[in-house]
Formats: sequence, C-alpha cells, structure tokens
Amino acid sequence: MTRLRMGMVGGGPGAFIGPVHRIAAELDGEIALVAGVFSSDAGRSRAAAGSYRIDPARAYGSLDEMLAAERARADGIDFVAVVTPNHNHLPSARAALRAGLPVICDKPLTATLAEAHELAAVVAETGLPFAVTHTYSGYPLVREARARVAAGALGTVRKVVVEYPQGWLAGEAAGKQAEWRVDPARAGLGGCIGDIGVHAFQLAEFITGLEVTELLADLGAVVPGRLLDDDCTVLLRFANGARGVLLASQIEVGELNGLRIRLYGDKGGLVWRQEQPNTLTLHTLDGRTEVVHAGGPQLGPDAASRTRTPTGHPEGYLEAFANLYRDFAAVLRGEEAPLLPGIATGLRGMAFIATAVEASRARAGWVPLTV
Repeated sequence: MTRLRMGMVGGGPGAFIGPVHRIAAELDGEIALVAGVFSSDAGRSRAAAGSYRIDPARAYGSLDEMLAAERARADGIDFVAVVTPNHNHLPSARAALRAGLPVICDKPLTATLAEAHELAAVVAETGLPFAVTHTYSGYPLVREARARVAAGALGTVRKVVVEYPQGWLAGEAAGKQAEWRVDPARAGLGGCIGDIGVHAFQLAEFITGLEVTELLADLGAVVPGRLLDDDCTVLLRFANGARGVLLASQIEVGELNGLRIRLYGDKGGLVWRQEQPNTLTLHTLDGRTEVVHAGGPQLGPDAASRTRTPTGHPEGYLEAFANLYRDFAAVLRGEEAPLLPGIATGLRGMAFIATAVEASRARAGWVPLTV
C-alpha cells in the first residue's frame, strides 16, 4: 500500500507536539511525513527538517510556499497536519482546504468560536476530510467504555465526573510550551479551559454519547498577573437529565497528567484514568467489580481493532494518537471511521470554551450550551 504523504505546519525546534504527530502518523506504516512549514523562519524550518529526517528542500518558510511547491510535484503531499499554537489553526487549515488538501488539526479547533464557525463553513464548502486530534478518544479502553455505555452496561447515565489536573503552570510560565498557552494573542479566549478542559469535555460527551446542554462555570486566573484562566470548575447538565462536574486545573502542584472520568448510571458505574490507561473498571449494582484489560479477549470490536499488543504489554499516549491517524488514513482511502473526531466535535469544543469563559466572566449562573 502506498503511504500517504503528510505536510506539517508547526512543530519546529523546541516544539512538543510536532514530534508526537510525526511518531503517531508513521507508527502503522500508512503515512510518511515528507514536507513541512516547521517555522515561519526558513532557516529554523530547514533545521527542523534535519530532526525529522526529511529532505531540507521540502522544509518551507511559509504555508503558501509549501502548497505551491508541493502541488507542482508528482509526489506532493496528500494532506496537511496543523500543529501550531491556536491562533494559526484557522488560517493554516483554511488555506490547506482551499488548496484541495484534507486537514488534521490539533485541538482546540481555533482561537475563538467565530473562527470555528468560519472553519466549519470552509470544511462544508470544500467537502474535504477534516479531523481534530482529541487524543484520548483514541485509547482502546476509552472506546470500550463508550461501547459498553451504549450497550446499556450502566443503564441510564445519571452522573458524570471528569477531571484533568496538572501542576506544571503553578509558577512562572517559562519556556516555549508554557509561554504561548498563557498568551491570549496565541492561545485565544481560554487558557486551561482551552488547553485541557476541552479534552475533558470531549471525553465526557464521547464516552456517554450524550451532549451537554447547560453549564455553570467558575474559571480563575490564580497565578498573579496571568491573563488567562489556569483553574476551572464547570457544572454540567446533559441532554438526558444527567448531572456532571468538570474540573480542570494547571496549578495543582504535584499533579502530572491526571485525566480521569467516572460515570454512574442506575445499573452500574465505570472508571478510567489516563495515567493508567490499560485498565477499565466497571461496577454493578449488586456489588460486583469487573476490571477490563487492554488487549484482553473481552474487548469489543472498536477497542480490539485499535490494540496492537497482547494483554500486559502497555500501550499509551503515542498509540492512542496513532489510532486517530489510522482512522484519518482510512477516511482518506475512502473507508469509514465513525469514531474519529471531526469538525462537529471541534465546533462543540469551541462552543464549550466560549460559553464557559463568558459565563464565568459574567457570573451568569446556568447558561445554555449552543453551537
């Protein structure tokens, strides 16, 4: 099978997420990174080409240059991955789509809700494949949790508790990765809520299959002088009447990447933790507990098809990320990948961010979540 050729926007020297995208995209042998605009500085872009082991002649100084040059090649890129800070998501994705190239984009979708609607219109206008890298929906046991909830294992979902604690921004935001995340000009409307809160929101809707209809938000910039939120508490109401709470914070000293979700229905409950991603715990009303392991024979087809190793051989973040790229490759080859987060998911995430930020700022109490 001919490998799909990827062009990357972003991911230059000092970037965290660019190498992650490259590893994930290439893990299953279906995709190869062949070109990129790794920096707006042509010299830095060429330097990044060396670290990615691609032809320096295909490291460009602007997206327009890459699109034009790759269009002229017989072996030009098949799609674009946008891995920049948030303020560049809309212009980069829009340009690629209008040049006839599918796009896979980091979350959140854009910097503002207005930009998200503009991008959604371009996706609809072009009809091209578009995906958002909500990585945690790629974990096999997250997909198993979704399947079991849909099959009625918990009964009617009553309560959703999703939390994402980190501690790395409890002090000064030093370094490339921290600095842009606390800068409204690059991060957009939300800080913590847009960086990790939107992951928690997407995970809650993905596993439950339910949409959030209302929220009550309390967002704070705890570190003195910080312009964007770094600590968030959001109460949720779901379409079926279930209640929920979403906690996201980047100032909880000692926390690493503690994304966790707990669901409770009238027949049972479940727990999944990102830092221990290879086990899913389910409880039943009669007191029994089942621990499901990644790679085990009890997995349904969605989870089993996205597991690469036998039980007891841990898989993690990179493999989950790779599952999204595998799904995206399937779509580009004309197959279906119904669990791949797309433009609608990205748009709902931006609506969540904007609604939470505005409601907290206005102390508005319960407000509807509308896209």
